[in-house]
Amino acid sequence: MKIHPHELLLEELLGSLSDDQRKVLGHVLRCEPCREKAGELLHPRRLHLMQKIGKLLRWPGRAGQVDYGPIIERSSRFFQGRQAGYEKERAEAETLLAELLSYPAERRRLCVLNRLRLHTWGVYEKLVESSREQSFHDPRDAEALAALALELSERLDSDYYGPQRIADLRARAWGFAGNARRVQGDLRGAGEAFERAFEHLRLGTREPIERAILLDLRASLLRAERRFSEAMELLEEALAILLIAGDQHRAGRVLVNMDNIHHHAGTPEQGIPLLYRALELIDPQQEPRLALCAWHNLVDDLAEAGCFMEAQKILRRAIPIYRQIPEPWSGLRRQWVEGKIARGLGQDGRAEDLLTAARNGFLEQGLSYDVALVSLELAALYAGQGHTAEVKRIAAEMLPLFSARGIHREALAALALWRRAAEAEQAGIGLTTELLAFWKRSRFDPDLRFETRNFGGIEAVPASGPLS
Repeated sequence: MKIHPHELLLEELLGSLSDDQRKVLGHVLRCEPCREKAGELLHPRRLHLMQKIGKLLRWPGRAGQVDYGPIIERSSRFFQGRQAGYEKERAEAETLLAELLSYPAERRRLCVLNRLRLHTWGVYEKLVESSREQSFHDPRDAEALAALALELSERLDSDYYGPQRIADLRARAWGFAGNARRVQGDLRGAGEAFERAFEHLRLGTREPIERAILLDLRASLLRAERRFSEAMELLEEALAILLIAGDQHRAGRVLVNMDNIHHHAGTPEQGIPLLYRALELIDPQQEPRLALCAWHNLVDDLAEAGCFMEAQKILRRAIPIYRQIPEPWSGLRRQWVEGKIARGLGQDGRAEDLLTAARNGFLEQGLSYDVALVSLELAALYAGQGHTAEVKRIAAEMLPLFSARGIHREALAALALWRRAAEAEQAGIGLTTELLAFWKRSRFDPDLRFETRNFGGIEAVPASGPLS
């Protein structure tokens, strides 16, 4: 039609439909693949063919009037039955997956290949989601789980589940594999995985949310490659898709990723409003870890921006969130940021206790860069108090600890120079703060060069490139 139908005509049409028929129509309006299929069916040539078929077949209903009600009702019952089947598979998947993961890694693939009861959508979906969750704990295992999901996808009944839906989840599995490779530092392998992910996405349903999920993941790779503007463009597109779709929780996750880009770029103050908005969208019950990341990053960004009173207020509100995830990494980072806040508020004794505890914890966990940064926070505290002996002690402990741990070579050169200044009792608050800022930037920028300025006449031998 070249003009819009009158409102009364639309009311009459919708009023003539049963509840089930309206549900089907509502689905078509929300689902892009179904809208495209409906458009194809309404094409004049297709309608002409349907009219010819209608003359040959006896349709149910009164003479001269086609009654599609029973057909639509049967279709609705079919889809409702299929949905019930999916829900049953999802309910069983938890137990099946637990059984699968109880086997050694080398046996899991054989189980996936040979055990028919594992060949369900529920197990497939659960494997993909487990890959995402495991990336926080063990990225190698996360990649292995994604590979298992891809193996399983080859054994699903495409006639029953639909090849496009299977392709959607293959795209997501490749995306999580790429994210796991990024976390492990394999940026090239991550890029290859994302290429595969987008290939499968083009074969899928073209559901916008699936695209948004991949854009969010790939943006993290671009962030690791320091392609910040490109990463932000992907996240802006993902955010728009998710907000239009009404997926607030995933939109909140994208906003947290946007803040991460600002953190890596050295502009944490620009991430603060993004995190306030993210906290309005994230569902803590759905993903407690994401909620904790948003709260913690907000506290840390405020502290880095010098807003210590606001950071302290937000930290108090976040305490229950920290307690929900009693893991070493969350407790140590809470101590660290509390130490930063205490130092910023002039509570030197409390700051020393908190930073020392965090430093010792990171040492036990073997987290070299975190140890270095907390140590330099402590050194800056001591330098501000004029405690040169304590600064010397920290300087003496740090260089041997990091010289053989794959630390950025320029960062080591800066550390060596600062140690010499400390030995000469010339490592004051300005020099120590400058070194701390450089170490924060070098963590995310392997090409960053250290420029020697006023180091009290101490000369440095420049170095370049990361240690292998």
